[in-house]
Amino acid sequence: MVNFLIETFQLILPFIEFGLAIIFSIWWIFLIYFSFKLLHFSYLLWKNTEWMMENVQRSFLEIKFPREMLKPLRVMEDVFSVIWGAMYDPPNKKEAYFEGKFLLSMSLEIVSLEGVPHFYLRIPKGGRRLIESAIYAQYPNLEITDADDYTKLLPYNLPNKDWDLWGCNFMPVKEDIYPIKTYKKFFEGGTDSPYEEKRMDPITDLIEAFSRIGEGEQLWYQIIASSADDDANDYVKRGKALVNQLSKRPKPKTEKNLFEKMIDVFLGNVEEAKKEENLLPPEMFLTSGEREVVAAIEEKVSKLGFNCTLRSIYVAKREKFFSPNKVLPLAYMNQFGSKNLNNLVPWKRTITKIQAPDFLQERRLNIRKRDLFTRYVNRDSAFTPFSGGTCFLNIEELSTLYHFPGLNVAPTAQLERLEIKKAPPPPTLPVE
Repeated sequence: MVNFLIETFQLILPFIEFGLAIIFSIWWIFLIYFSFKLLHFSYLLWKNTEWMMENVQRSFLEIKFPREMLKPLRVMEDVFSVIWGAMYDPPNKKEAYFEGKFLLSMSLEIVSLEGVPHFYLRIPKGGRRLIESAIYAQYPNLEITDADDYTKLLPYNLPNKDWDLWGCNFMPVKEDIYPIKTYKKFFEGGTDSPYEEKRMDPITDLIEAFSRIGEGEQLWYQIIASSADDDANDYVKRGKALVNQLSKRPKPKTEKNLFEKMIDVFLGNVEEAKKEENLLPPEMFLTSGEREVVAAIEEKVSKLGFNCTLRSIYVAKREKFFSPNKVLPLAYMNQFGSKNLNNLVPWKRTITKIQAPDFLQERRLNIRKRDLFTRYVNRDSAFTPFSGGTCFLNIEELSTLYHFPGLNVAPTAQLERLEIKKAPPPPTLPVE
């Protein structure tokens, strides 16, 4: 047996030596590739930061709701459709590489400050008028006011000796072309009724859970969204390719050019006669569940959408830190999952938990927590230069995750309501 192993090793030894020789000869190519990628990221980060500091100002707004708001949830899709256009201003090559311009994003936030829920928006100041108009057009009784950034009320160096945190980003389990469960699945009897909000609304559980935390605790939920376009995220093309794959449609054959046909004739590779094809298309052999998945993907890519980063953080004083509260946003996200479509789960690369090896575990955990907190405060969407950490959500999915609840949906007393209904001035009011 030993002789056999020795002889085998002697036979493959030349191949091993040849492979090592190639690796030692071209290893510098990989070094140049990764160095160029890092330099490319660093250059764009420098130019983007420079352009943003000079040209971009942000407005931080709080949204307050009236006691009565009988708008159907689907109108939030119209709001995000208008916002998509207001935010969509992609740079060309010159603007991107020489000026540092990039596609701006907005932040949609639901926050509980010691048990009091708040709805916030952080948007580019230049698009404020158009975004406010889109919201007021569908929700005229809302009140949008300037607010102070709640993250500035905490120390910048979290976690520290007084405060601790737990958080994570959320990413889809499958490819982001698969949709999550949207609000249409939560209602019965259609979604056109103005009393639609009296039925089950997925945001009810989040608001109720956020109102349960106590003094010295805060829960933050954030969605960073930027308009998705066909250049940076060709979701329509990806969706069609996935539908063709799930439908088991044959790939279209590419037409051979004249030279390739001559080669086939010379080599005798003449194509055989076409085989007898099935009279029924392959879609007819799909099960009802497979048809549902295909239809859901087609519907998702048919609408406008956003590139999104989703994250949540539980912050509390160390003596008040109650570990079960950290999973409240996770339970909220579970509502939108299904086995045959998609689900949003904590992204292991960002979750503030360090597993084996235990080498410098406390130090590594502290760095991860501080990194997540800094990215939340800065409203950063990118995670690393080599991986995005974003996913595509269309306006229907985004409306499901973030919308404005009425009193019948969220009767929580801690959610502040406007007691006075605003009315427009009478038409007979003199203007001079």
